[in-house]
Amino acid sequence: MSDFRRILVIRRDNIGDLVLTTPLIHALRQHFPAAWIGALTNSYNAPVLDGNPDLNMVYAYDKAKHRPDRARLGVAARTAKLLLELRRQKTDLAILAAPGYQRHGAGLVRWIAAREVLGFAEPGRHRHLTMPVDYGTGAELHAAADVFRLLAPLGVAGQPGPCHMYPDATVRARIAAQLAPRQGRPVVAVHISARRPRQQWPADHYAGVINELQRRAQCMAMLLWAPGSADDPRHPGDDAKALEVQRLIAADVPMLAVPTTDLKTLAAAISLCDLMVCADGGAMHVAAALGKPVVAMFGDSPVHRWRPWGVPHAVVAAPGADLANLEPGAVIEAAAQLLQHRADAP
Repeated sequence: MSDFRRILVIRRDNIGDLVLTTPLIHALRQHFPAAWIGALTNSYNAPVLDGNPDLNMVYAYDKAKHRPDRARLGVAARTAKLLLELRRQKTDLAILAAPGYQRHGAGLVRWIAAREVLGFAEPGRHRHLTMPVDYGTGAELHAAADVFRLLAPLGVAGQPGPCHMYPDATVRARIAAQLAPRQGRPVVAVHISARRPRQQWPADHYAGVINELQRRAQCMAMLLWAPGSADDPRHPGDDAKALEVQRLIAADVPMLAVPTTDLKTLAAAISLCDLMVCADGGAMHVAAALGKPVVAMFGDSPVHRWRPWGVPHAVVAAPGADLANLEPGAVIEAAAQLLQHRADAP
């Protein structure tokens, strides 16, 4: 395995999925300290890897659905150009770092012409894989542990370590300056956006959590949300919901509202908090990658698969697998306990 001088990790899906692949990337760097290690992602999730010291290069291509402002033919041409560039670099090992057999990923690897291709195989599905790993019962594992199994043929065993992200220093300093006049209190980040309907929680419940945590712990709130209109068919936002939460916050509760226009802003804001409260989703995994304790509300996604990885956390599962049925009390208690644990820590 020592002749793997150029290694390319391919992960082309959502933000949280790429976050949960960072333990694999870190283990690769430890196992192959002298190798060139790159990552191929899409432009939507690529900022997850900004500043990651385990990587020599991050390549990102546009998915057509992420760039409705561009013609599909132009998007395809730019992707082909990138893949041909990677082909010229003569990759020794390409890793399809995602659960199950990755048919589309295998197609990309065919263009890159990597010498060895490591990925999960399923019965009758292993085309283009030279180092197949039986997927088996991987879906029963946490997503981070599932994909980490791909490293076993390379001699890397055991459980994955924590996830890692590195916030942009300039953006972080800007948000920190806004927090500075109100320092001295624990900062609770509350992220109110979720894509799936069963993961969405009402504005008055979020406001209730913020008001009660202020009463109990004298905390400061940092309100985070995906900006935009809820009726935007491509990128629905929560501007109206954020305004409603702010309207319901008590006058004596200090709060900073931060619309997270991009992933850099989201990561920088979360890096400044002491606790994250949110529904299961990409922001939850970003918080864990930044080492923050998390109170995670789960609707219809499996807890065993997607719970926060590698940090203190509390999972609050909604009755009927729908956050519409979840009352604020359990979330408040979980957050209060994690804040108290932080206060008691030496």
